[in-house]
Amino acid sequence: MAEIGIGLMGLGVVGSGVAQVLLQKGTALSQQAGITLALRRVLVRNPHKPRPLSLPEGLLTTNPDDLLNNPQCPIIVEVMGGEEPATTYIRRALEAGKHVVTANKEVIAKHGPHLFRLAQQRQVYLLFEASVGGGIPLIGPLQRDLLANDILSIRAIINGTTNYILTRMARDGVDYHTALQEAQAKGYAEPDPTNDVEGIDAVYKLAVLALLAFRTPVPLPQIYREGITHLQAKDFRYAHELGYEIKLLAIGRKENGTVQARVHPAFVPSHTLLAKVDGAYNAIEVQGDLVGRVVFHGLGAGPAPTSSAVVNDILTIARSVKAQARPLSWVNLHTALPVRPLHDLTTQYYLRLNVADRPGVLAQIAHILGDLSISIASVIQKDADPSAGTAEIVIMTHPAREGAMQEALGLIRRLPVVREVSNLIRVEAE
Repeated sequence: MAEIGIGLMGLGVVGSGVAQVLLQKGTALSQQAGITLALRRVLVRNPHKPRPLSLPEGLLTTNPDDLLNNPQCPIIVEVMGGEEPATTYIRRALEAGKHVVTANKEVIAKHGPHLFRLAQQRQVYLLFEASVGGGIPLIGPLQRDLLANDILSIRAIINGTTNYILTRMARDGVDYHTALQEAQAKGYAEPDPTNDVEGIDAVYKLAVLALLAFRTPVPLPQIYREGITHLQAKDFRYAHELGYEIKLLAIGRKENGTVQARVHPAFVPSHTLLAKVDGAYNAIEVQGDLVGRVVFHGLGAGPAPTSSAVVNDILTIARSVKAQARPLSWVNLHTALPVRPLHDLTTQYYLRLNVADRPGVLAQIAHILGDLSISIASVIQKDADPSAGTAEIVIMTHPAREGAMQEALGLIRRLPVVREVSNLIRVEAE
């Protein structure tokens, strides 16, 4: 075969970046692949929409069959986003014996095991490096380079939008809404930022990482999720006083034949690598039994980094086709492992309360915590308001069970001296 054709589904930010790379660097990429790469068809919703790049005449189509039923497109690249129709198109492509490259974390998170089996049955590639971490080489190392390891844990900052917002709140003391508006103005956040700020995007990505690292599917409803909208500037001020940064973490751990997965804001010790990841950057820390801890760091989104990952997957397939090599089955899943509920988690907690400013208040709170075996590590009184007769207290606990902490919060909220449980943030130790 002298040439391998590519059908591109989607011409948005990422799709345009992929098309531009294929057209502008075609000769160099073909030399790397050892076979000519040819962009044959591009699926779009509106062929008349103005676009920042100029495509050769006849490439655009609104009919998916022009790619899926086209023998000149043995590689399908899906960068449309969303669950449907992307899932259907990927499934149809695999059933037709086509190789597939996708950047779609939602599809892999929800349908990965079925699609992996289908790709294996049809002896074709399904590659998805760009689905997590943008241009950071992460999926490949989990599938190949770390294969000898029993992966014990993943701790990741995998949403650039929320990390930018949290960095602005931490470094410059701006409130959440101001930081969000800045992120939208810079193009980091969508007009509707729900998927990012509520942790939904991070849940999809964690599901993909857990699938590869722990070799077991983790159902999305069993991944605990908490976003960043409840964080206030004072939480960052207190965190700094206590020696921490606040990051939205995606955490997966395998222990005693079970898996736990969670996404939530966390106090991270200021001297650690994850605490120093700022702006729109991502970082993923993987701990293996042989390699120890390794950290992958870089820009997690944007057309250029994501295009890098997509095109690299295309090159992997093209080189395999040129060599007439049989696709490796890189995703071998074990029997589904049980998922531990969050209430089994043991960690430290930061608790911020607005209370009546009078004697005996702390004793009532401490009594509730003590009865549930929650030990107080430190207490700081902040921001007394003499006119309202209230004060703010910050409590740091020793490690305690999540179930006990949630029970304590319910009882504390019912105390007449407690005006508000302002925030509870888990502490992620080293």
